[in-house]
Amino acid sequence: MSNNLLKGKRGIIFGALDEQSIAWKVAEKCHEQGAAITLTNAPVAMRFGKINELGEKINAEIIQADATIIEDLDNLLSKSQEILGGKIDFILHSIGMSLNVRKGRSYTDLNYEFMQKTFDISAISFHKLMQCALKQDAIQEGGSIVALTYIAAQRVFPDYSEMAESKSLLESFARSFGYHFGTLKKVRVNTISQSPTMTTAGSGIKGFQEFFDYANKMSPLGNASAEACADYCVLMFSDLSRMVTMQNLYHDGGFSNMGMNPAILNM
Repeated sequence: MSNNLLKGKRGIIFGALDEQSIAWKVAEKCHEQGAAITLTNAPVAMRFGKINELGEKINAEIIQADATIIEDLDNLLSKSQEILGGKIDFILHSIGMSLNVRKGRSYTDLNYEFMQKTFDISAISFHKLMQCALKQDAIQEGGSIVALTYIAAQRVFPDYSEMAESKSLLESFARSFGYHFGTLKKVRVNTISQSPTMTTAGSGIKGFQEFFDYANKMSPLGNASAEACADYCVLMFSDLSRMVTMQNLYHDGGFSNMGMNPAILNM
């Protein structure tokens, strides 16, 4: 159901790969709530994903961009403003990838070149995006920037590997850049710490199904779905959250505040 929470707003959505992607759900919800958006993803994801189908479905233009390359980000921001007819009101950063996880490397035997690539893709790209946006003055006053994160930034989940450090860095960038963006442009910057979610990327992590079931039992409300996360993103992009910034917001059914749930003992 649409309440037109984003009517007249312009946005950029990073990371929609297929129907399982949180970014895909966010794009659909933003369109449903009245926003005009552009979609973007890396060249390799453009080849293997279904982003073109999404673009046709919600009438959104697609701009290829490698989020680790400044020139690509500058082009994305300038073209999006041209296509959408003005400054950007909101951005979703939904990007994360670990070559060490993909290659099955143990946390105690990481390839450091892979690690640096992981940090660049999953976290430093967020700083690059915001720096480019600030320099271009591409974000509307009162705008909202959100990045997706995970509680492994605060707690140990061994099979999440160096993605945990990536998310810690991502959250730190949101706080630090959030101060500057808020002071200079009244732009909000937040991270949303989502439940384990059955996305294409998430389900590729070793033992993911077992952990998904564990988190679902541990959380009083159960795991938050991708669609529920999309609704939360809409809220964060809307004027209803206009005084929320520099926060890491848990969207996990209560998991983050749990010590032990008796339901776990029955598993």
